[in-house]
Amino acid sequence: MNTPEMIQLLHRDKALAVVRSEAITDAAQLCGALVSGGINAVELTFTTPGMLTHLARAAETAQTHGAVVGAGTVLHADQARAAIDAGARFIIAPGIRPEVAEVAAQAGVPFCLGAMSPTEVAMALDLGSAMVKIFPAAIMGSQYLTELQGPYPGVRLLPTGGVTLSNAKEFLEAGALAVCVDSSVVPAALVAAGEHDAIARLAAEFTAALH
Repeated sequence: MNTPEMIQLLHRDKALAVVRSEAITDAAQLCGALVSGGINAVELTFTTPGMLTHLARAAETAQTHGAVVGAGTVLHADQARAAIDAGARFIIAPGIRPEVAEVAAQAGVPFCLGAMSPTEVAMALDLGSAMVKIFPAAIMGSQYLTELQGPYPGVRLLPTGGVTLSNAKEFLEAGALAVCVDSSVVPAALVAAGEHDAIARLAAEFTAALH
């Protein structure tokens, strides 16, 4: 998947699922549940134990579940390389990580750097981040996204952190390309317990509110 295709996917779905859990019972089934609920982009974070194993499992079974799976909380170049080798189709960093951007760019993999301030947004764009993750979104509020588009018209923003069913549409109306949702759709307890039907229902409820 190239960057324009990734942008098109997020523009269509309006959501990206962020998985943070102490355990994942079956990454393929988890991805299938999210896809059935209307979320096709799935981020597995390096904060999850054994994340690369789960990422490889999700990548190997992609034709079955249909999700586009990438790596999140990528802090270092070696993590970016390992994730890409395991099959990550996109890379997301929580902040400005030049070495992560370099690895992803050289591999031709879409990447998104995290930012909070206008200066950090500029740094992310200068490093080639076609999308910019705004964290923590709930603290900054949806109006902040509107204000950022004054100096940065056309910037593709992905608000993350505290996005819920009640505020997600506000961020989209403020100009976000899509929202990143974590515990509202993929609660760690449900992920660890393998409650995939429940996760599918949460995803469907969430995406229905976005469209």
